[in-house]
Amino acid sequence: MPVEFLGIAATNDGSETTARSGAAFDKEYTLRLARAHEDHGWDRVLFAYGSGSPDPAPAAAYIAARLDRLQILLAHRPNVSYPTFAAKTFATLDQISEGRLTVHFITGGNDHEQGREGDTLTKDERYARTREYIRIVKKIWTAHEPFDHEGEHYRFHDFVSDVFPVQQPRPKVSFGGSSPAAYAAGGAEADIYCLWGEPLEKTAQQIEAVKAAAEAAGRIDAPRIQVAFRPIIAPTEELAWEKAHRTLGAIRRRRQAGPARHHRNGVLEATAPQNTGSQRLIAIAEAGDRYDRALWTPTAAATGGAGNSNALVGTPETVARALLDYYDLGVDVLSARGYDLLDDAVDFGRYVIPLVREEVAKRDAERVAERDAERQGAYPAPGPHQSLTAVRG
Repeated sequence: MPVEFLGIAATNDGSETTARSGAAFDKEYTLRLARAHEDHGWDRVLFAYGSGSPDPAPAAAYIAARLDRLQILLAHRPNVSYPTFAAKTFATLDQISEGRLTVHFITGGNDHEQGREGDTLTKDERYARTREYIRIVKKIWTAHEPFDHEGEHYRFHDFVSDVFPVQQPRPKVSFGGSSPAAYAAGGAEADIYCLWGEPLEKTAQQIEAVKAAAEAAGRIDAPRIQVAFRPIIAPTEELAWEKAHRTLGAIRRRRQAGPARHHRNGVLEATAPQNTGSQRLIAIAEAGDRYDRALWTPTAAATGGAGNSNALVGTPETVARALLDYYDLGVDVLSARGYDLLDDAVDFGRYVIPLVREEVAKRDAERVAERDAERQGAYPAPGPHQSLTAVRG
């Protein structure tokens, strides 16, 4: 199966290790970082959402209008706009990007962060709202006649959009989470289900939970699986681990320096995580520092399980092999974000992505050859005067 690589479309150069050097929306840096991804083999970049962060939709439109190939994953929280408005925004952005948009719907895993923009629903209520929201957006993208909606969270009448996506029948929908409620919602509605990097055994368990939820929802397919990591690479194993410990030290110093916010989602670092995904990351880190081929958990522990925070440490060859281990589980979207956003995007694209793509192509070719051999074994080639129907009996 094809493999895709997702990077980050940050609007400034700040990270867990370094304070940003300019404004929250640094237009030149945003374009430079996106162009680095496009030029070095990445498939798409994520425009993340935070309550106080720059609005990702116009930032994504800015990039889409200036780059030719890079695809966009736009994060969106249902609490910030009505679904009729959001569906038009997404369709317009798909037009601007000429069909390069995927939308990532965020239910919200922290009550304080949600409350910053007036969202007072409970977690279970938020999941129910997200499911209803996604269904409405999908219908607006495809319905060419006015329709009414009477739901638990949204009501409107006689609505039809005059702008439709380039992609037919619609853009893809991305979703993430590690709780039963998340599996149920994403299993029912998502085209791509997103997980944070965990040990292989636990990732396999989550994939099975997503598949089971999709089957329970009556789907005949299952969402594609995406897993996210923080790669730390260097020319040798020794240098990679030295870099990893320097990175961990920088994370800890930034956290100790004073109150800081996660740039990705606006949640205070000092806040104990309410979402299941972050709780899982902390529990994994408490159980051990290293797992499998290259997974390293102290970076997750240092940030309090903040989002994508488990690292893969090693040479490009080691990290590529570790990613292929996840590919073998059924993961075909690999998300990666370094701590030096620009330089790490270039290095990962230059040294890791080609190794993974080459091995995936080789494995896919071997699978095709095996299937062809099985077919030939089941149906021997016909003789010079024998029809294929006769051979098959």
